Amino acid sequence: MGDDHMTNRTIGVTGATGALGGRVAARIARLGLPQRFIVRDLNRAPEYPGSSAAMATYEDTSAFERACRGVDTLFLVSASESEDRVLTHLNAVDAAVGAGVSHIVYLSFLGAGPASTFTFARTHFFTEAHIRSTGVRHTFLRPSLYLDLLPHWVDDEGVVRGPAGDGRIAWVSRDDVADVAAGVLTDPDTAARTTNTTLDVTGPEALGLAATVDKLAALTSRSIRYVPETWEEALASRRATGAPEWQVEGWASSYAAIAAGEMDVVSGTVPKLTGHPAQSIEGFLRRHPSALAHVAV
Repeated sequence: MGDDHMTNRTIGVTGATGALGGRVAARIARLGLPQRFIVRDLNRAPEYPGSSAAMATYEDTSAFERACRGVDTLFLVSASESEDRVLTHLNAVDAAVGAGVSHIVYLSFLGAGPASTFTFARTHFFTEAHIRSTGVRHTFLRPSLYLDLLPHWVDDEGVVRGPAGDGRIAWVSRDDVADVAAGVLTDPDTAARTTNTTLDVTGPEALGLAATVDKLAALTSRSIRYVPETWEEALASRRATGAPEWQVEGWASSYAAIAAGEMDVVSGTVPKLTGHPAQSIEGFLRRHPSALAHVAV
């Protein structure tokens, strides 16, 4: 696509064909603001009035830089987990800065740090550090684990297994994360207040996995229980899938991070920036009554 369609103040959105980026794109479209979708497949790009699409991957620095030309603020959704995800992110950041993007809103993860128990969170820390080093204005959104994915933690027999111990987590809905992201991307006052800041984005309460599954069982009248695993048991059970070791460790370490207390955070970001309360487990199930239909009654 040529450069003649590019205009100032355009919001760039990556991940627009995905569950989170698609929600953000829809919210921006409802406000009637111009946006550029940077996608791997143009045929899958959303179509909204005032929107355009450019094809690029994070790995293709030249194409990503071309796609970002004319973009003022970029919503950078983290890439799928991989062994080289940090390098993939750094390529995209450098390309965006080279294209003249002035503000990067990066979708990070709660508790991102160089020694985070959750191994996938470490890549977010190094990505954040690189974004800071460029001098570009930035906002880091650090959501907790998605409430939308909680039903997938429950197997067909109604069991959640993992080394989470008695740790707690404040599950957050994708809708709430999208509302926060859209506010930062589209509202000048919100953007100004959150520039060069890190925002934890969580649900309204932190619960242990035992309490979480008890609530799921009570709300759905299904038999759901939590079975704690040791670290070695968690690795062994996940190795059976045939996944590579880095991925197995990532899956297991998400539970271990809960046990370590690294997910025990409840923030006021959602109500403060959106004007509505963060969605609870009860609220999520009211909106998605069939979320646990795979579990036998």
